[in-house]
Amino acid sequence: MTMDTPLAAFDMVAAIRTKRDGGRLDDATIDAIIEGYVAGRVPDYQVSALLMAIVWRGLDAPETLRLTRAMVASGDTLDPGTALGRRIVDKHSTGGVGDKVSLALAPIVAACGVPLGKMSGRGLGHTGGTLDKLESIPGFTVELEEERFVEQVRSLGVAIAGQTGDLVPADKQLYALRDVTGTVESIPLIAASIMSKKLAGGADAIVLDVKVGSGAFMKEIEQARELADEMIAIGTGAGRVVHVLITDMSRPLGRAVGNALEIREVVELLHDRGPDDLRELVFTSAGLLLSLSDLDIDEAEGQRRAREAVSSGAAFTRWREWISAQDGDPDAELELAPIQLVVPVEEGGTITEIDALTVGLAAARLGAGRQTKDDDVDHAVGIELHATVGDTLAAGDPLMTVYARSDEAAQAAAAAVLERTTVTPGAATGHATSVILERRS
Repeated sequence: MTMDTPLAAFDMVAAIRTKRDGGRLDDATIDAIIEGYVAGRVPDYQVSALLMAIVWRGLDAPETLRLTRAMVASGDTLDPGTALGRRIVDKHSTGGVGDKVSLALAPIVAACGVPLGKMSGRGLGHTGGTLDKLESIPGFTVELEEERFVEQVRSLGVAIAGQTGDLVPADKQLYALRDVTGTVESIPLIAASIMSKKLAGGADAIVLDVKVGSGAFMKEIEQARELADEMIAIGTGAGRVVHVLITDMSRPLGRAVGNALEIREVVELLHDRGPDDLRELVFTSAGLLLSLSDLDIDEAEGQRRAREAVSSGAAFTRWREWISAQDGDPDAELELAPIQLVVPVEEGGTITEIDALTVGLAAARLGAGRQTKDDDVDHAVGIELHATVGDTLAAGDPLMTVYARSDEAAQAAAAAVLERTTVTPGAATGHATSVILERRS
């Protein structure tokens, strides 16, 4: 079946019934549904019914791969590898609280001689968006035409931009529909959504960070494993190399939650400082990406080169060049909200819990996130933690600083986080020492 086959060539109602009753959809039907939906011939209400049937009945591996391929074929694709004559690597996170890994990773990998061009998204709800964080830098633009994007990757080795309107339009339409029809929580649909953008972006090798815990979409490790395996199967079926890190999102990653605050933390890391959990994930991801590149090195050597790029200052130099290339001012002082409430712990002990979801929601209510895609984001607000799980504090030591536009908002955010923070008397043991829980490939 060609992509211009008319809608009359297949029966959408029959397709809905097939999936509703636990059957499988053939390749031609999947192609026709996606092509017809993007073209406006298949209505929302029928696709909504099919999505709900998929939530209940699932998709098998061949169906999921075909759906992903059909979504990729719905729009333009990029092939930066051919343009650059290089093997292209990419990295994706399923989203969490305080996750600024891509922002540090991109200039590090580029400073090691491997190009990384990445299409990123915006935050929604309690999860932050890479583009929103970058836009806290005065002047920075995330809107790059394809020619400028490829040329910047060629000349500088790094670019992060918003997804163009012609790249995987099927995903944009399906995601918006899933968001309002209660059909987001389907692992095959999540996997197809993520991987369609990675395949359309032209990556040869992909490192995926699948987060699990209260602040992630996957709440249980079994769900995270299932999603990881689905995405690996899609990538393998499409001829790509995929490695997955399953990482802990029961607590925020790093210490900063909020757009400008997270940019400051990235700069700290690029100066060879910063919190241990963020450093671990950044350097592990960098080592993996470099080992999957055309440098012909193993992961240990990749990590060594990544750490050397930071300690030598090369990665920070590349950061400054990158920010300037996308019209940002790398020397600008980032705006922070005027109310800065320092919140201490009442009793001493070891922190055994700081709930990631609670922190993320508190930051979002301050204005750091959005509830709908049309909401504005306040780049200046957020929460900076001064301690995390495993740290021991004395009574009165600062736990966090809340950056807000009003005293009331600051107090409300502080109260919410304190309610889901546990301080255990004495030096408690048994907390997770590594943010990386598992690897899969």
